[in-house]
Amino acid sequence: MAKTSSVEKNNRRRRLVANQAAKRAALKEIIMDQSKPLEERFRAQLKLAAMPRNGAKIRIRNRCEVTGRPRAYYRKLGMSRIALRELGNLGEIPGLVKSSW
Repeated sequence: MAKTSSVEKNNRRRRLVANQAAKRAALKEIIMDQSKPLEERFRAQLKLAAMPRNGAKIRIRNRCEVTGRPRAYYRKLGMSRIALRELGNLGEIPGLVKSSW
C-alpha cells in the first residue's frame, strides 16, 4: 500500500490539471502561432511559466486505483499487476482466469 500522502498529492495534481487545462492550452496555442508578433508570444510564454508546475499534465503519476502503487501499472485496467493478480485469484475480475497446469 502506498503512502496516503503520495496518493493525495497525485489527486491534487489531477484536480489542478483539470482546472488549468483550458488556460494552458490557450497559452500554448498563442506561443506556437508563428503569425502572431514575437512580443505577444513572449508574453504568453511568461504567463505560462508563471503558472504552477503541478498544473502540467506530465506531472501526474499513474497509480493503482486499489493500492496506490506507482509501478507495474496497467493502463487498460487502472491497477497494478499485484492487485490484478489478487483480484483475479478471488474471481472478482470478469473474464480473467488464472492459468494452472
